[in-house]
Amino acid sequence: MSQASPSPAGVRPLTRRGFLGVSAAALSSWVLGCTAPRPGKGGRARGRPNILFIFADDHAWQAISAYGSRVNETPHIDRIAEEGVLFRNCTVTNSICAPSRAVVLTGKHSHLNGVTDNGKHRRFDPAQVTFPRLLHAAGYQTGFVGKWHLASEPVGFDDYCRLIGQGAYYNPDMIRNGKKVRFQGYTTEIITRLTLDWLEQRDPGRPFIMMCQHKAPHRNWMPGPRQIHLYENEVIPEPETLFDDYAGRASPARLQEMTIARHLREVEDLKITPPGDSSRVTRRMTPEQRRIWDAAYEPRNERYRRLAPRGKDRVRYYYQRYMKDYLRCVAGVDESVGELLDYLDRRGLAEDTIVVYSSDQGFYLGEHGWFDKRWMYKESFRMPFIVRWPGVTPPGTENTALVQNLDFAETFLDAAGLPVPEEMQGRSLVPLLRGETPPDWRKSVYYHYYEYPAVHAVRRHEGVSTGRYKLIHYYRMGEWELFDLLKDPRELHSVYDDPAYARVRKELKAELARLKKRYRVPEEDPS
Repeated sequence: MSQASPSPAGVRPLTRRGFLGVSAAALSSWVLGCTAPRPGKGGRARGRPNILFIFADDHAWQAISAYGSRVNETPHIDRIAEEGVLFRNCTVTNSICAPSRAVVLTGKHSHLNGVTDNGKHRRFDPAQVTFPRLLHAAGYQTGFVGKWHLASEPVGFDDYCRLIGQGAYYNPDMIRNGKKVRFQGYTTEIITRLTLDWLEQRDPGRPFIMMCQHKAPHRNWMPGPRQIHLYENEVIPEPETLFDDYAGRASPARLQEMTIARHLREVEDLKITPPGDSSRVTRRMTPEQRRIWDAAYEPRNERYRRLAPRGKDRVRYYYQRYMKDYLRCVAGVDESVGELLDYLDRRGLAEDTIVVYSSDQGFYLGEHGWFDKRWMYKESFRMPFIVRWPGVTPPGTENTALVQNLDFAETFLDAAGLPVPEEMQGRSLVPLLRGETPPDWRKSVYYHYYEYPAVHAVRRHEGVSTGRYKLIHYYRMGEWELFDLLKDPRELHSVYDDPAYARVRKELKAELARLKKRYRVPEEDPS
């Protein structure tokens, strides 16, 4: 892999601009005294651990073999689970890219951090308190590489190198510490190499947090040269609900525009291009990259032209094309995870480093006939969250407590021995990482999706889930759904109007009101 310009010398200092009326100096004074070592599992004293936070984009939990995937294997991500803890009930507060990232940084719901959607409310206010700023002020070396997607420059990092917007899969332009740089190669591999370079060049006398944030497997699912032929002669299992008719639910399930059958783009998404012409997909590629690409996709497209599938056969064909490219992108991310874990082992850093693997939300892999995310339904509401912390997390364990991306900032701060600011709305997961569930742990979680009107036409909704039941309110349409997740785990039949669930409905409405009050949700959504 080559790079258009040399790495900048030195590091970028944390801005001295104050936030919330607190100067950088005062902030440092506040946090520096809060880093006493804490005992690990088995009594081993631990100082301030390093943190490697690997964050993918749109990586569905059901495409991770540690979560029981039926469609692929992810051996390197699985290794984190084998050596740490896998969270079964981690959910997102707002299932879309920019809002999820803002929640992770701030530990605050979308309506308070100001990033409610991917459109006009995507700009992140850099003056906010974030966990990287607090860790930096406490002496951590902080780095960021990959997808940012928050319409403002990263703050709180010694060094950053971010993709511009969604970023390109090949030969991406990036902003590196304020300067635009073009890199040559496949983006997953570039992000991995930049992460490894940063780790290699860091100050070994300081604890670090590195946020390695992949673009993959985001739409339009372009695999790298090493993964481009994976799954070539395999048939990916179809979900039982690929041909869902949306009966038994509120009208938004039928009104969406995110079906594999009608809303995938043949050229950009499925790479079904005219003979000899893939320029709309490959325009950023070098001649050699284009040669490898065409050698893989031209034969596939010729077979499609011969088959000319129609009706359900075409949907099934589209599903295979979509899923194979998606899973090829996932394989690239899994390979990256293996490289990062191997690096920690080689440099003797593994025992002192927390490794986190997660994604900004879940994703649809044909369930309900869909791709994309946004809904409070299970596939996009639940997100992968796997943590290895040697000496603290019991290896090979699972946790079923209700946790959210709202808790990540608090967890990183607590793990570093820092206090959690009162304005943060989540809760540290450190006790759960030790294998201890506090008796007062939450019994429900709150969700709110804002982006409508917008692409995919998913209506605005909010809701509450207890793990057993889920109540969803499409508040601008006056419609409700209630699901008994034990009896109906695929969420196909709303029981909101069933008299047998009258008590449950009343209790969940009261719980929804309680959570909205607790999280200071305005009655009128900020649109």
